[in-house]
Amino acid sequence: MIHELIKTSDGSTSLYIPQLDETYHSVHGALQETQHVFIKNGLQLFEHQSISILEIGFGTGLNALVTYKEHNVLQLNIRYETVEAYPISWNEASQMNFSEVLSPTLSPIFEQMHCCPWDETVALSPTFSFKKRLQRFETISDVNSFDLIYFDAFGAQVQPELWKEAIFQQMYAALKQGGYLVTYAAKGSVRRAMQACGFMVERLPGPPMKREMLRAHKD
Repeated sequence: MIHELIKTSDGSTSLYIPQLDETYHSVHGALQETQHVFIKNGLQLFEHQSISILEIGFGTGLNALVTYKEHNVLQLNIRYETVEAYPISWNEASQMNFSEVLSPTLSPIFEQMHCCPWDETVALSPTFSFKKRLQRFETISDVNSFDLIYFDAFGAQVQPELWKEAIFQQMYAALKQGGYLVTYAAKGSVRRAMQACGFMVERLPGPPMKREMLRAHKD
C-alpha cells in the first residue's frame, strides 16, 4: 500500500494512504492529537506507578515515542505492548520528524522501536519495556493484563469492523479492573458499543478541530 508523507498543522508529520483516503494522524496536528487524547486523557491518570499499556495500532510509532518521553516526567515504570497487523517500513518511519519536534535525543529510541524484532520484549530503558505484536486486532485474547489501552485504529469509515461491540468486548477483557481505554473517536455508535460491553464511557473535549473524544472505564 502506498504511503505519502504529509505535514500536519502543528508541524509534525504523518502518512496519507491515497487508496483509503485516510491519514495515520489528524491533519490538524499529529503530535497535538497524541498529546491530548493519549497522554493528557490517558497516561496522566497515572503517576509514580508501574503500569501496563496496550496500544491498538502501532502505526508510525508516535504514540509510543511520546509515551516514552512522558514516562520519565510522570515517574512511571511502563510495560508497553503495541499491536500492528500491517507495519510500515523503517524507510518510511525514518522520514517522520517526531524526534526533531520532540527532542533529538529520542532519535535512537524511535529507531529501536521500529527496528527491534517483532513479538519480543526489549528494554528501551530500565523503566520502559517494549513489545511489538504482529497481529490482527480481532485475534487479541489478553485477559486482565493492562491498565490502559490506546485505541488508535483507522477510522470507522475505513475499518468499520474494528469499531464494533465484538472488538470492545476483547478490550474490556484485556483491561484490569479499574483500567481505562482512550480513543480519538466520538461517534454515538462507538460509545454505545463500548457501553454494551460494560464500560462506563465519558465524552471529553477533543483535540484541535475535533469537538469530542471518548474515554472508557472498566469499573
